[in-house]
Amino acid sequence: MYSVVELRETWDVAKDVRAFRLSKGFDFTPGQFVMVWLPGVGEKPFSLAWKDLLVVKRVGPFTSKLFELSEGERLWVRGPYGRGFERKWKRVALVAGGIGIPPLYALARAWGKDFEGVTLIYGARSKEELALLDIEDYVDEVVITTDDGSAGRRGFPTDVLAERKGEFDGVYACGPEPMLKAVLRVMDYGNVQVSAERYMKCGIGVCGSCNLGKYLVCRDGPVFDGVQLRGLL
Repeated sequence: MYSVVELRETWDVAKDVRAFRLSKGFDFTPGQFVMVWLPGVGEKPFSLAWKDLLVVKRVGPFTSKLFELSEGERLWVRGPYGRGFERKWKRVALVAGGIGIPPLYALARAWGKDFEGVTLIYGARSKEELALLDIEDYVDEVVITTDDGSAGRRGFPTDVLAERKGEFDGVYACGPEPMLKAVLRVMDYGNVQVSAERYMKCGIGVCGSCNLGKYLVCRDGPVFDGVQLRGLL
């Protein structure tokens, strides 16, 4: 069942990344996603950055069309779907890579004050690609890495995690698959929840297009415990 929502507000948050404020808020768990349909264009999944907020990177025809929409125009949205993050541990690291920041932004905004300490370790290719930096309002520490050294330290977020993992009881991660694999290796698959990404069509576990080994990402994920992914990522 689709909800027809209007765009209340749109604004750029980073290079080729735009935020879309919706006229309707969704009851969701951080890490869950919605399916967004544009008539004549198609349908794509997006993690919720907040109950009424999508943050999207322009990467292809669908997102390019989405970027053309103005305030007051409509989207068709269904969901939220999938398994979100579970609130656990006391001292946690949020490890984000690129456009993996939206679900971790939602987690920090919803639960940041419930932890004893929250460190965001956020990596991007360059300073221009860092989005949602107001997340600093919801966490205790922000550590930035960039591939080119234009902001923070040069390198990858997993370099920081490897150096400091003894400070954290658990890790929440979202980003490119090579980064997720590195997070899982650093944590030896324990005390970590990762948000995985696969191509999706239906979003409800029917079509099987998003299979990850024995799992369907839309139904069994997109958030998985690290031990579930041993041998798969």
